[in-house]
Amino acid sequence: MRILAGIAFLLLTGDAVFAQDAGIPALSLVQQENGGQTWSVSLQILLLMTALTLLPSLVLATTSFTRIIIVLAILRQALGMPQTPPNNVLVGLALFLSLFIMSPVLTKVYDDAVNPYMEGTMEIDEAAMNAQQPMREFMLGQTREPDIAMFSGLAGYEGFETADDIPLTVLMPSFLTSELKTAFQIGFLTFIPFLIIDLVVSSVLMSMGMMMLSPMLISLPFKIMLFVLVDGWTLLVGTLASSFTIL
Repeated sequence: MRILAGIAFLLLTGDAVFAQDAGIPALSLVQQENGGQTWSVSLQILLLMTALTLLPSLVLATTSFTRIIIVLAILRQALGMPQTPPNNVLVGLALFLSLFIMSPVLTKVYDDAVNPYMEGTMEIDEAAMNAQQPMREFMLGQTREPDIAMFSGLAGYEGFETADDIPLTVLMPSFLTSELKTAFQIGFLTFIPFLIIDLVVSSVLMSMGMMMLSPMLISLPFKIMLFVLVDGWTLLVGTLASSFTIL
């Protein structure tokens, strides 16, 4: 981020010096040939750098990443291997699975907002509104009404006539809260089979008088064998992908 900030500073200051020599303001509206207006290159770079700093938060707050990574972390604890698979593997799987799930939404955002703006046929304000709409539809499809009602009451809103009236300041925390609830529900169902194995192994060891032998050491191979035999990764990933409602 320091390198990016330095590059942005050099670009902004260099453009500002050139603009001063040419008598043109660095941060200004530029008239296009089709009659529209767009921001100068310096301001666009500044906005891009700002967006890059907010990108991780947007990925967490507006996509399917949160639910997926929590379920994968619970699965790792249920198997009894806190460090396997490593964090990098889980995050990578969650990112690519999120990209797969969000691909219809991202395609719509590109077709309705990004592509027209890059071609110069749409202003940045209109492009931002068009990009926001598919993301709002996705989040509304996963958000529970009680969560929206709770945050609406906390924000002082009495109610909304349509879903389009819900502001992002209410929708995004409601979506995150709903995602946490759904993730823990799926994680609970995932945990049960492995918990049963632990209980059975612990009971057998107690009946045999092996008090000093750790039940986790004995149950771990059985849990891995069960997970492999039922093709657990395919079942879990398929369940996560099908749990999202794409409008």
